[in-house]
Amino acid sequence: MADPSLPALRTVMVDRRTGRIGRVMGSEGPYVQLRPLNGGREWDVPPDQLRSPTPAEEMSVKVAVANGRWGR
Repeated sequence: MADPSLPALRTVMVDRRTGRIGRVMGSEGPYVQLRPLNGGREWDVPPDQLRSPTPAEEMSVKVAVANGRWGR
């Protein structure tokens, strides 16, 4: 059963330590694993260092990912 104190899988979150935005892919031990929205290597974040992105942050990263797909 999933830990209700952790964000749901596939939720977009911000790593407070670095400002990086990623999608929750799961958890390993005491850490939540985030993956960049455009793919790549997951990284571990302590749950207390996560926050929800602002609407502007989420839109910005999604636009950047979409532009990357179209070669812009």
